[in-house]
Amino acid sequence: MLKTLCIRSLFFAAITLALIACSEVKKERIAMPTTDLSKVSLIPKPLKTTPTNSAFALDQFTAIYTSKNATGFEEVGTFLADKLKSKTNLTIPVNSEGANTIERVIYINQSDSIELESPEAYQLYINQDSIIINANTAEGAFRGIQTLRQLVPFESNDTLALQKIWPVPSGKIVDNPNFGYRGSMLDVARHFFSVDDVKKYIDLLAYYKINVLHLHLSDDQGWRIEIKSWPKLTEVGGSTEVGGESGGFYTQEDYKEIVRYAAERYMTIIPEIDMPGHTNAASVSYPFLNGNGKIPKLYEGMHVGFSTFDTHKDTVYTFIDDVVREISAITPGPYFHVGGDESHVTKKSDYIYFINKVEKIVQKHGKRMIGWDEVAIADVDSTSISQWWASEENAKKAVEKGMKIIVSPAKKAYLDMQYDTLSKFGLHWAAYIPVDTAYVWTPEEYGIPVENILGVEAPLWSETISNIDELEYLAFPRIIGYSELSWSIKENRNWEDYKVRLADQAPFLDRMDVKYYPSPLIDWKKSDFTYETIKKD
Repeated sequence: MLKTLCIRSLFFAAITLALIACSEVKKERIAMPTTDLSKVSLIPKPLKTTPTNSAFALDQFTAIYTSKNATGFEEVGTFLADKLKSKTNLTIPVNSEGANTIERVIYINQSDSIELESPEAYQLYINQDSIIINANTAEGAFRGIQTLRQLVPFESNDTLALQKIWPVPSGKIVDNPNFGYRGSMLDVARHFFSVDDVKKYIDLLAYYKINVLHLHLSDDQGWRIEIKSWPKLTEVGGSTEVGGESGGFYTQEDYKEIVRYAAERYMTIIPEIDMPGHTNAASVSYPFLNGNGKIPKLYEGMHVGFSTFDTHKDTVYTFIDDVVREISAITPGPYFHVGGDESHVTKKSDYIYFINKVEKIVQKHGKRMIGWDEVAIADVDSTSISQWWASEENAKKAVEKGMKIIVSPAKKAYLDMQYDTLSKFGLHWAAYIPVDTAYVWTPEEYGIPVENILGVEAPLWSETISNIDELEYLAFPRIIGYSELSWSIKENRNWEDYKVRLADQAPFLDRMDVKYYPSPLIDWKKSDFTYETIKKD
């Protein structure tokens, strides 16, 4: 068997070399994939790449093997096989015993190397007859296979071999994230997005190694998650959205399905219940919650800052305890986001009193509190997290308290800002954010010590969008740049290099039917296929 494997490996290595040699002759007829690993348009850019200028021939004689008795590794292998099947139509076995037609292997290995600095670190070794992914954890292996997915060309080579071959350029990649928290927020409160829409967004984010999806589940215009002990929240508060559409909500089973789907992609779901402001939908459902002195009515507009909970009623905190308890019970991640922004009609002293009490409720249910940067004015402790979006002064207060900071400056990181004056969707109260502005900044540049930065998050508020196509228009391609800002080290980030790599993402986005904004700043790679042609195939 070993002798046969060696002979076959030499045969296919020769084919691969012939493939490389003839590429110049055929370049006018077909765009040949590169065999230079450093030339592949990987996003986010890995920490270190070393090319060896040959190729692994991915074909029908390839198999995937994973470390035995390593938690999650076989599932990562199966995930990779499924994605390669959708890209190449190859059926690649995973941990198949006794197969005698295997010529090359992809081995996903649980390593105990101390060189793998974080749970998400991985090493990728690509040779002519093997690909080895080393990682200490299944999470690290999962990040590694996202890189491998990007290395596999979309089209097979026209070679002398009888079967189709997808050449994967050889070499070594050593990779590790710059920040452990790399997120996007999706506002499902102003406009509701279905479970399938959220799943598609998760798939796209995971491809670019984003590991957090923050769901803004409540606001003045809608309450989007079932709370069994308070059913009117969805019956009444979930019935509207901006512009007068019918709204919607997630049952707890829906929410658990989103959490499960995200967990399979090593992504943490963070639920947000915004309070004490942005609470009109809750107060319409249960008027005793209301603290602004007016009779609450269903609201479908875009104005903010008019609502507040009554911060001095014990029953309000009973309500909050029930909400936090029920959501925390179906959220395995460590965080609970309490909002806390733009509570303009809440007295400062009442706001501080409220946040102090809610922090303790969140902690009682085993979660770390996250709040928008305003929460730093309260007497919160260092375990809570401030999400900086507007006030640098509040960010500094959070640092003084020893808190971690999520960096989300509206002028740079808000996905709902228009690209320019001609943008079809979005707002521009913070800024116009074209693709270059979204990328050319550094999370560490605002005076926040690196040790206080938990990571980067790009929020997408949904006042001006109502379906997945419009969501994608605002998110893509900018979210791809935010993935690199949070994963890649500063020394590896360069606009001139990045915009070329971004242009090469077009075939993937087309295959995924992403209605991205075709920024004129980018010389987009033309794609010969669309989502519609793939469905026909």
